[in-house]
Amino acid sequence: MPDAPDRLTPEILLHAYASGIFPMAEEAGETGVFWIDPKFRGILPLDGFHLSRSLARTIRNTRMRVTLDTDFTGVVDGCADRDTTWINNQIFDGYMKLYQLGYAHSIEVWDGDALVGGVYGVTLGRAFFGESMFSRRRDASKIALATLVAHLGLCGYELFDTQFITGHLSSLGGVEVPRAEYHRMLEAALAGRAADIRSRPLPDPHSVVQRITQTSKRE
Repeated sequence: MPDAPDRLTPEILLHAYASGIFPMAEEAGETGVFWIDPKFRGILPLDGFHLSRSLARTIRNTRMRVTLDTDFTGVVDGCADRDTTWINNQIFDGYMKLYQLGYAHSIEVWDGDALVGGVYGVTLGRAFFGESMFSRRRDASKIALATLVAHLGLCGYELFDTQFITGHLSSLGGVEVPRAEYHRMLEAALAGRAADIRSRPLPDPHSVVQRITQTSKRE
């Protein structure tokens, strides 16, 4: 699709998400971005997270802790810290502005004082648009996603858009839906009263496992 404008303003970004498209850069050094509207869209059903027994044990017993919106910059930096990344300066700045306005959020996973995993995305209506995630400890990104899925369900969200499906997301219950079906799901999630990701505290590990077990099929 055509290149984005020189600046990704909050207004442009929010209009794009409401229209079902999102920006990416070819690589970190590129100054421009382009818009994506995949033929098949990745979603993570909030009632279909695959919680294995081993992951449930890990969540219950881990010494790692999970927070919300404690280090948004650190999470985006962690997601961009890889050999190739689509997070360039324009994207970084655009999402920082969305965070400051309360539209972008992060889940952080900590091992002591070290940030070891996380995920960030954008909220609009009753939809969460996942942008990227990272992990520096085994299962850190899985713990972040499980906590996020449980929290979104408790807060009244209906759609978790992952943009694309990877093997990692597929193992956790992620699926692809055709573009037209995604747009119908998006329209429904944007209609009516918006959910608020900050309306309640994150669930504790026991509540995460209990919530997902009650709403999903366990492996």
